[in-house]
Amino acid sequence: MSKSASKVMTVRTASGIARIRRQVFPALAIALATSLAGCANRDSITVGSIPDDYRTTHPIVIAEKNQKIDLPVGAGDRGMTGAQRDALLGFLDGYDKSAAPALTIAMPAGSANEVAAQAAGRDFARLAMRAGVKRNRIVMTSYQSAVPEASAPVRVAFVAVRAQTDKCGRWPDDLTETSENKHYADFGCSYQNNLAAQVANPNDLIGPRKQSEIDAENRGAVIDVYRARGISDEFLGNSEVTY
Repeated sequence: MSKSASKVMTVRTASGIARIRRQVFPALAIALATSLAGCANRDSITVGSIPDDYRTTHPIVIAEKNQKIDLPVGAGDRGMTGAQRDALLGFLDGYDKSAAPALTIAMPAGSANEVAAQAAGRDFARLAMRAGVKRNRIVMTSYQSAVPEASAPVRVAFVAVRAQTDKCGRWPDDLTETSENKHYADFGCSYQNNLAAQVANPNDLIGPRKQSEIDAENRGAVIDVYRARGISDEFLGNSEVTY
């Protein structure tokens, strides 16, 4: 033991004077030991680099998506029904006539309603042409029915550019495990899907549209009406601006 690490202490007792030698550790060593003891059994987790934004985990992308509708046809039907007509017209509201994608009408083959489905499919094609779909963009096809005894639907489909996200419902981890302090995998997915579904024109998410031409005649008429109207007393009474 060095001289700096020990100290002699003189104590006066009843029988005389006694000398006691005690060990003294440097203050730096004591402070280091205390700090190490305080860090025992603790985990250090860095959360600043963890992506925790639903817009990053579930981004909205602009891509082609297959739009389809299955129209049920009864075995005893003879042509298109009123309910099928309304459903098909509502579906064709999303058809972009300027892009003119191919409209596919797939009729079941080998099913119990095969004859009725073919008659309904021809009526669907005529209705689509009246709705603005070009004749050369309509494709009539068939598919094999999985259950011959059942009545399979007629499927009408076309491809359109839509705003979309990935599928929701992924739960790879336990929701009670929050040690990393970040969102769970499905957080924000439903919100992003609903937002993408409400966008009428997906191109609006890419950039602004071109400004339309100014109607000079309408602008002049609006300005004339504004000047002739003046400022009413009611407006002056409710206004915080002194004119």
